[in-house]
Amino acid sequence: MSRLVHRLSAVSAVVAGLLMSTATASSAADEITIDHVEATTTEVDLLLSVDHLPDGAGAKPDSVQVAVDGRAVDSTVKSVSAGDIERSTVLVLDASNSMQRDGRFDAAKQAVDAFLSAAPDDVKIGLVAFAGKVSTTIDPTIDHGAVEAALDGITLKRGTSVYDGIAAGMSALGDEGSRSILVLSDGADTASTTTLEVLSREAADAEVVVDVVSLAEAERAEELAGLVDATGGSVIPADPAALSTVFGEQADALSQQLLISFQPPGDLTSDAPVDVTLESGGQTYHDSALVAFKGTGAQLDVVDSGKALVSKPVMLLGALALAVGLGGLLATILVGATDTRSGTERRLDTYFGDDKSGGRRRMAAKTDLKGSAVAVADKVVSADLETRISQRLTGAGSALTAAEWLLLHAGIAVLAALGGFVMGGAILSLVGLALGIVLPWVYLKFRHRRRLNMFNANLATSLGLMAGGLQAGLSLPQAVDTVVREGSEPISGEFRRALVEQRLGIDITDALDGVSERMESEDFKWVVMAIRIQREVGGNLAEILHTVSDTLREREYLRRQVRSLSAEGRMSAWLLGALPVGMFFYLLVGNPDYVRPLYTTGIGFAILGAAGFLLALGSFAMAKLAKVEV
Repeated sequence: MSRLVHRLSAVSAVVAGLLMSTATASSAADEITIDHVEATTTEVDLLLSVDHLPDGAGAKPDSVQVAVDGRAVDSTVKSVSAGDIERSTVLVLDASNSMQRDGRFDAAKQAVDAFLSAAPDDVKIGLVAFAGKVSTTIDPTIDHGAVEAALDGITLKRGTSVYDGIAAGMSALGDEGSRSILVLSDGADTASTTTLEVLSREAADAEVVVDVVSLAEAERAEELAGLVDATGGSVIPADPAALSTVFGEQADALSQQLLISFQPPGDLTSDAPVDVTLESGGQTYHDSALVAFKGTGAQLDVVDSGKALVSKPVMLLGALALAVGLGGLLATILVGATDTRSGTERRLDTYFGDDKSGGRRRMAAKTDLKGSAVAVADKVVSADLETRISQRLTGAGSALTAAEWLLLHAGIAVLAALGGFVMGGAILSLVGLALGIVLPWVYLKFRHRRRLNMFNANLATSLGLMAGGLQAGLSLPQAVDTVVREGSEPISGEFRRALVEQRLGIDITDALDGVSERMESEDFKWVVMAIRIQREVGGNLAEILHTVSDTLREREYLRRQVRSLSAEGRMSAWLLGALPVGMFFYLLVGNPDYVRPLYTTGIGFAILGAAGFLLALGSFAMAKLAKVEV
């Protein structure tokens, strides 16, 4: 908290001054100044500057009185010493070519040397030099010799970026303790990327005091008056010969600061005015500040400006991708708007009348976009890939075609990437994209596996039903039809498809072999093989199916028993494999700063790679241990 607080709380200061009946305001306004406040529920530390007291009027610590919300409190007062409170100052020095006139730059260097010599040893001092750009930045340090060495290496250049130099100084100060900036410049700003209004707002929000020593004409010095007023600082006109004196006085002001400590009243429920009075030379001086006591009630939170989620190049790539996507959508719509009917279909529509033709065109118009998108995807998909995807979709019981599945898959991946980007930027966007690509295939495989398990579980019963029909005198297709009418899914649905194929001219054994390929069922492959052998060499098919049915029933019983016995091991493998990954994503959303080093540093990537390899190796070993082939 800086000098800004007492300027923003003028009304509270007046009220506090009226309540302090013993305090008599002096004629001047800034003899003493509350420069910084650190407040908790148990203790408040005030940093009080007394360098503006009249000549000969020394500060008397024992005369200091403090009132909180109009109530006097006991306080301790002493001169600031090392370790009491963190104090930082950044010297922002104009290094433009105009500083060559009248030996200004040499005088400025001597003034900085005087400041470094007179400043208390515990004050951290930094240095920022600017011309057209910020050229030198030394973070605040108690090693004042390092700042002096950096001062000797500054060279004058063209341009004046006063605002950028002050912004660099604010960035170097950080956000802890009492912070101030002392600016020395001889001209108006000509090249800064930031503006005075933005800089003033940021300096006020950061509670940084900005003092300006100006070598320019009065009208140029007034340009920074808004910044100085917003931060509680001052504009100090000077000439080159007096710079050392001015900077020495600024350093002496740091030496004269008083540290006031007191305990606030325990019943405070909101922000309260703090009034400090000091007697010196027969006069009473005072200053006030509105202090937010931490934990005493609901306080106004200051929201810091966040950083962009992605850099400018990534934003440009995103804009390009969006343009390509919109172009593709437009092309799809244009393709869908064309009439894709054959000449025969158009003649038939014309022959059957306008109503049917119009209705069909309206129906086609509703599905043009989807149909065009599917047609585009269908051209992209190769024949081999389409066969494998179609087989997997059919085995999972899905009615989607390969092209429709790929479109849906791409849509899920894009939406997952977009959701990850909104939640956490580029990193989560890549994670979402990976999940959007992998999880649909995992889900499709899960559905196929579940349907295969249901198929194998009911296979023995269905074979018994077929064997009964054969013993009653039915043919093999008729026995299959019995399963279709009286069986359960998914066997009834797969056998129904086999019957349709048989009625279209495909041999029944070939149709049943297609069922085994779609379902990827090793058990049913043995059944089809038995049927083929019986049809080639003869024999009692009903008895064969009964035997196979009994064998499959025993195998299914043994398979279920093994799954029951190995359930604990399989569950342990799943939990131990998923726990590290789940915890990582939980922390990525809940506390991203904790895990950010893992994906922003080289050693973090190495740790992630090693962890991923060991996790995969452990999961593979546990899966092999828990899996028993029957």
